Amino acid sequence: MTKPPLTLYLAAPRGFCAGVDRAIKIVEMALEKWGAPIYVRHEIVHNKFVVDGLRAKGAVFVEELEDCPNDRPVIFSAHGVPKAVPAEASKRQMIYVDATCPLVSKVHIEAERHHQNGLQMVMIGHAGHPETVGTMGQLPEGEVILVETPEDVLHITPRDPDKLAFITQTTLSVDDTADVVAALQSRFPAIVGPHKEDICYATTNRQEAVKAMAAKTDAMLVIGAPNSSNSKRLVEVGAKAGCSYAQLVQRADDIDWRALEGIDSIGITAGASAPEVLINEVIDAFKSKFDTTVEIVETAVENVEFKVPRVLREPA
Repeated sequence: MTKPPLTLYLAAPRGFCAGVDRAIKIVEMALEKWGAPIYVRHEIVHNKFVVDGLRAKGAVFVEELEDCPNDRPVIFSAHGVPKAVPAEASKRQMIYVDATCPLVSKVHIEAERHHQNGLQMVMIGHAGHPETVGTMGQLPEGEVILVETPEDVLHITPRDPDKLAFITQTTLSVDDTADVVAALQSRFPAIVGPHKEDICYATTNRQEAVKAMAAKTDAMLVIGAPNSSNSKRLVEVGAKAGCSYAQLVQRADDIDWRALEGIDSIGITAGASAPEVLINEVIDAFKSKFDTTVEIVETAVENVEFKVPRVLREPA
């Protein structure tokens, strides 16, 4: 039986970013240095396949520091943690390694600097997301006001409208965030913005690739976890850019083939915490059902690499 033809557009860049790659290496190197079990506060990155793989090697994932024993090392996830968490770990004399993405740490430092200059912070982010919780936890309670939408901006009551600065979660939609920033600048003309864009290079690059792909495709699949902010934003960006069917899948088994009947082209990308093995799995699934031609849609070249903490590079 002849397979129907399909053009598969593959986004570049896609998948792992430097911060995710570093965080995973930190867990693997900690296991090598100290042996199992190693405790990890929160999922090291938002991807079940990655987390399950590390769990099989001896990582134990917990939600709070209180779930960790004092005598085993603990790693803080790539999303960052409130200041109170490492303070508590130090108090308990625990060995801990901070796997916070350096680009998230940059936002933490920025918030601290503005606070020291007497400015109250407005954070653009998603309530309850670990990165938002960690960033807000860098400053005393009440010093960070959270907004998610332009409408939220209308309802906030800062201490002094002339002494404000804003920061953002690193994994937001670039376009949606621009709308919130515009609302903040309209209502608070004196508000101070970041020295350099807070939304990280990987989030921006993946969204640009999706925009370039969207007009070419009948459908788009984003490989990523349902709790991954940057992956969910890619689905939204694809839909807004004109792709009539944009869906999030964790892996090939999640593809809704009935919804894709009759398509001639599809775009494939992956969130920053999705490994290439899952991308290849999805491509192979399409090749099994279609006479597939793969075309790369490249909008940027990434060569960023972050060093792991010194404690893991030193001999045990």
